[in-house]
Amino acid sequence: MQFFSEKNKNTNKELIEQIILKNYNQYYRLAYSYVHTEADACDIVQNGAYKAIKNSYSLKNQEFAATWVYRIMLNECFQAVRRTKALSYEAIQEEDGVEAGSYEDTYVNIDLQRAMEMLSLRDRTIVMLKYFEDKTLEEIADILEENVSTVKSRLYRSMKKLREMLAVEENDNLDLKGRAGR
Repeated sequence: MQFFSEKNKNTNKELIEQIILKNYNQYYRLAYSYVHTEADACDIVQNGAYKAIKNSYSLKNQEFAATWVYRIMLNECFQAVRRTKALSYEAIQEEDGVEAGSYEDTYVNIDLQRAMEMLSLRDRTIVMLKYFEDKTLEEIADILEENVSTVKSRLYRSMKKLREMLAVEENDNLDLKGRAGR
């Protein structure tokens, strides 16, 4: 077992703290995209930050510190998703303090959100990192510890699934409108 000097421990800890502070909003958005509640997203980021700082001594290469912290945050998101029960849209609205059927000021693409939730956790993560967090395929591969070509093929397969699910949803909506007009 390799022991790290006190200076190395402190340097890693300071670096991790800087990364967390610099990227806090990005981690929050990532967490929120998985759990859809502010409190849960804050808990995820707080737990992830705690684990990263607590285990900063184990960071072997400071060059990969940002990826290391991102992976910790992503693992916290995965754990939160596994822990939570599936809630209906109405239950989520009630939890957020919105009455069912009431007007909301913010636009949420519910069809896209539902389609994303139908993807596997790993595939959803790749899509979110690429299109919502603007990560490159190489960065995603580093974060997920996968081959770039694997990430690329999963991304394209996921995008095809999303397009198909959204097209089906759009066709269903058009059929309902057509029937209502008769």
